[in-house]
Amino acid sequence: MPANQHRSRTRDRNNILNRPEFMSLNQPLRTNSAEMRGSARRPGQAARQQQNLQAEHPPREPVDSARERRESLKLPEEDCMQLNPTFKGIAMNSLLAIDICLSKRLGVCAYTSSSWGSVRSIVTLLAFTGHGITWILGTLLCLTKSNTLAGQEVLVNLLLALILDVMTVAGVQKLVKRKGPWEIHPGFLDYVAMDVYSFPAAHASRAAMVAKFLLSHLVLAVPLRILLVLWAFLVGVSRVLLGRHHLTDMACGFALGFLHYSLVEMVWLSSSTCQTLISIGTLSWIPFY
Repeated sequence: MPANQHRSRTRDRNNILNRPEFMSLNQPLRTNSAEMRGSARRPGQAARQQQNLQAEHPPREPVDSARERRESLKLPEEDCMQLNPTFKGIAMNSLLAIDICLSKRLGVCAYTSSSWGSVRSIVTLLAFTGHGITWILGTLLCLTKSNTLAGQEVLVNLLLALILDVMTVAGVQKLVKRKGPWEIHPGFLDYVAMDVYSFPAAHASRAAMVAKFLLSHLVLAVPLRILLVLWAFLVGVSRVLLGRHHLTDMACGFALGFLHYSLVEMVWLSSSTCQTLISIGTLSWIPFY
């Protein structure tokens, strides 16, 4: 028994945790009442410590707000440089650059102070001959003066083709919203005809459609046929000279005009249908007659 007590005392002396400097590790935590009273007396110091902790460890932002901030700092696509552009993208950008450059160079009548500003009024008059309002009013006037069924049939279908051309071009321009090579504000008649944007060229489309229509349904001499084709081409070019359209706008306008002509030929209205429409338009239609 005494030997066991001797061994236990020896073991306690050899234990490191029983040394005075390590005695606090074996004792439970005790809160000092004086320290608690001191901390209760200094609430301002505790608030400052809490502020310091918040400054050192700021709260994390929500994932959505952080993502929105990163997206707002992103540059728009047109300002970002593509490091590995495709061949198609390089070709398209090169063609667009050439188109814009040539269109600006050809806009010699854009302003009165331009290089060809002295003939700007003549070019404007030539472009006016291809305006939608001009052709619609002229077709209506000829329709009221026509006395033959064949002439009225041709004029009614031409009127429908003009309305189709105006509506289609206005819709495509509203979707694309391409501006012209020069900053020129549209006129009053342009707003009436909904010809506000650049692509496609409305005058070129209308001139091509009207020229093809008249060549197909009117018997004209060869010089008149040549003059009609030349007129359609000059109307499209005049808008480029005035700085209202690009070259690609004019080319697409010509193609769209031929498409309108093909659609009108496919849905050609007969003479009886045209007479019915004329009767409805003149308020003299009797449905049960």
